Amino acid sequence: MATPATRTEMTASELFALRWDRGQRDLIGPLTRLYGGVIAPETLMERTRDLLQKHWRARPADLRRLDLIRDLNPDWFLSQDMVGYVFYIDKFAGRLKNLAAHIPYLQGLGVTYAHMMPCLLPRAGQSDGGYAVKDYRRINPALGSMADFQSANLSLRAASISPCIDMVLNHTAKEHAWAQKARAGDPFYQAFYRMFDDDRLPRQYEQSLVEIFPAQAPGNFTFYPDMGKWVWTTFNEYQWDLNWENPEVFLAILDTILFLANKGVEVFRLDAVAFMWKRMGTGCQNLPEVHDILQALTQATRVAAPAVIHKAEAIVGPADLVPYLGTGRHAGRVSQLAYHNSLMVQYWSALASGDTRLMTHVLRSHFPDSFRRASFATYIRCHDDIGWAITEDDAAHIPHMSAPAHRNFLADYYAGTFTGSPARGADFQSNPATGDRRTNGSFASLAGLESALETGDRGAIDIAIARIRLGHALIASFGGIPLIYMGDELGLLNDHSYLDDPARADDGRWMHRPAMDWDKAGNLDDRGVPHTRIYHDLRHILAVRKATPQLAAHNPTQIIDSGTAGVFAFTRQGDDRGVTVLCNFTSQPQVVDIDAGQSTDLLTGDIHRAVVTLPPYGCLWLRA
Repeated sequence: MATPATRTEMTASELFALRWDRGQRDLIGPLTRLYGGVIAPETLMERTRDLLQKHWRARPADLRRLDLIRDLNPDWFLSQDMVGYVFYIDKFAGRLKNLAAHIPYLQGLGVTYAHMMPCLLPRAGQSDGGYAVKDYRRINPALGSMADFQSANLSLRAASISPCIDMVLNHTAKEHAWAQKARAGDPFYQAFYRMFDDDRLPRQYEQSLVEIFPAQAPGNFTFYPDMGKWVWTTFNEYQWDLNWENPEVFLAILDTILFLANKGVEVFRLDAVAFMWKRMGTGCQNLPEVHDILQALTQATRVAAPAVIHKAEAIVGPADLVPYLGTGRHAGRVSQLAYHNSLMVQYWSALASGDTRLMTHVLRSHFPDSFRRASFATYIRCHDDIGWAITEDDAAHIPHMSAPAHRNFLADYYAGTFTGSPARGADFQSNPATGDRRTNGSFASLAGLESALETGDRGAIDIAIARIRLGHALIASFGGIPLIYMGDELGLLNDHSYLDDPARADDGRWMHRPAMDWDKAGNLDDRGVPHTRIYHDLRHILAVRKATPQLAAHNPTQIIDSGTAGVFAFTRQGDDRGVTVLCNFTSQPQVVDIDAGQSTDLLTGDIHRAVVTLPPYGCLWLRA
């Protein structure tokens, strides 16, 4: 008599049920805290589950396979193999359909994570660089179609490169369908935004708010006579802030994220997250509810698309930055990545001053050695400006340092107006009321390569390249995923052609968003010219990173005192032994006693004893 066959494979429905059981434990708390006074928690949980199941059923088979792989290896993004590259599609490849042809170039650098800058349909004309989204479910037609986007994602994934795109959470364009329905008087969609019948409450809120773009968009509210309402517009008049106190907003954004995840997105850069929640009497940034929102979005995504991770774009001070990677009840449950804005600021600060004491204090005092299933994205510069986030409290730890004076020094230095500065940057969003100024400029131009090439001074060119090498070695070893912004690997300079484009001329950040120079990228054999030297330096650094398990993001980063003001130092401790990183931020050789016996510099292969001499702007990765 035959025995019934024993079923051993799990069905898709059973797998979803298991993931929902896992996920709901981390959903019920934040959803209840956020929305328990608006909707019954069991009702919201049921609607969330139905939404997740809908997208799980529609998820392509190849992405379900990737989900399973990453469920078994949830720390995949913490590997030392991870290297990010960030680019505007039009400036890198022209259109999405051309992207696949440039993937070998990315592979040659060792890239495993490709951030395609804003590619969803923006409003026409001024769009804050694409961050005023008109439709989250359409691709900007100037770049291609949704089919082109899916095809590009498939090509990237086939090359073991994870596609990343921007998901703007704080606001939509005023032309978005939700906003248009709100403007037409639909009360359901008016509740998607923060609207006021008179200016009484806006004036009260303004008393504690700061202006993000004081030069081009002063104030935080805009009056629309056709509606007879004031609308909260933190960034620009054409960007309407969403009302995250409304659970319908949460469900609509989650629905959108999962729709795009099923088109092949593996990483979402969550834009402007610090501003999502508002409370009278505060700066309406970094409020506790923001972290509940991020936990709910992250854990819900993990149910229907476990291959996907989130990166929080929170350019805030150190004390506010750490919670975006999970602390307290949110540990291991919120966004898996966040930008290490403080590391970027301290790199440029130490480079200008030749003194790393502030850098050592800030990075040692404000940040834990590691996080639970989360880490930083490390970078030297990005598509945005550099804000000089030097606080009075931190400056007080450094003898004779004044925070306002140091911020002014840095702005002057990188604008090239400080005597002896080699930098070629520019001020951005100067605020006469506060005296604050931010800075624009490409990596190479801020590091002095532009001015060195103008004079033809070979020594100055060598110094500029050494500064660039130092920055790349720092972000590749500090911990997290190093992000290379397109063109930095070739030392591309500032591009002032944006001034000829009326839609971009009033935004100086376009000066450091040059088009890719494919002539330089195709000519990398002559090791004597600056762009090839920079490229091969970086390629070597990233290759050594991949071969060094101590540099994986799950290993702690411990800041140590080098004993020398000009040298920044830290250790990366692996399971068997550690790597000590020494960074010389001065133009003179520096001697450091590492007290670690004989070590090998992984970047050069040189053997060092207890006393190490670092060349000007040198970086050593020493392993016993």
